[in-house]
Amino acid sequence: MSEASPAKAYGLHFGAIALLFVLSFLLPEYYHGLLARIMVLAVFAMGYNMLFGYVGLLSLGHAMFFSAGLYGAGLAVIQLGWSVPAAFAAGLCCGVVLSLVIGLLALRTSGVAFMIVTMMFAQVFYLIILYFSSWTGGDQGMVVPQPARVLAFGATSLDLTNPTVRYMSALGLFSLVLMITLVLVRSRYGRVLVAIRENEERTKMLGYDTFSNKLAAVVISGIVCAASGAAYALLFGYVGSGFASVQYSILPLLWVLLGGAATTLGPLIGTLFMYYVIDITSGYTSAYLLIVGVALILLVLFFPKGILGSMRQRWLGWLP
Repeated sequence: MSEASPAKAYGLHFGAIALLFVLSFLLPEYYHGLLARIMVLAVFAMGYNMLFGYVGLLSLGHAMFFSAGLYGAGLAVIQLGWSVPAAFAAGLCCGVVLSLVIGLLALRTSGVAFMIVTMMFAQVFYLIILYFSSWTGGDQGMVVPQPARVLAFGATSLDLTNPTVRYMSALGLFSLVLMITLVLVRSRYGRVLVAIRENEERTKMLGYDTFSNKLAAVVISGIVCAASGAAYALLFGYVGSGFASVQYSILPLLWVLLGGAATTLGPLIGTLFMYYVIDITSGYTSAYLLIVGVALILLVLFFPKGILGSMRQRWLGWLP
């Protein structure tokens, strides 16, 4: 990296946030909702990228962290009548506890075994949601009532069902997680994670406790994914078991691979690309998945490390 790379990196990220802010005044209402959803799910992908991109641990169980935040916040509002901040905090706490337990157990394995173990835990979590359908709503899910999705500040209040408030709330969460991620990956701890990914045995020889560092990465990843799930429940008002299925463990992997693993803005690019390709092609044909598949194949052929990952390799070596 060049000496100017920190200024370039932070400038790029603040520029991306500013662009998303300006778009809120330019886009029609339909795209407000779509882009808000993309930003929340991009946070989910950023949490996944922390573990997969920077540590090199392939997980197929991250849907359970997203769903832990989703149900933690949703049930706190629906069943307990908690306020929005308390429900969001409940979702985060669920993510912390679950990721810590899963990390302590799953990190006893590595490689393919780690992938299988995380998938098994995710399936157990999914079946638990279905089993306690009287509480969780099962396959049908639950709707978070509109009056409960109001954030009160004394005499003033913010209605999270309002398109503008929802967009700005999603942007606020995305911006916070993006900048925290940037600081983390550029820190000494981030360098240790990359060292573990490249050669764990050599990192141990240098005196680093790789298990503790990986466990911390699992917990950070789980917290970010749970924050995304909690925000989804509160901003879009739906909690359902489909978010705990294997599909939602594969999707963040796909978004990260498309945007570029181990790049801070890659998850947003990948999520944005996938959503808009599906949205545009589905308006022309019912066989839109075929077109999406062809687009993905072409993207992998010409950008094997993802969009930003390949750009960094070929032209922009300073990209974080």
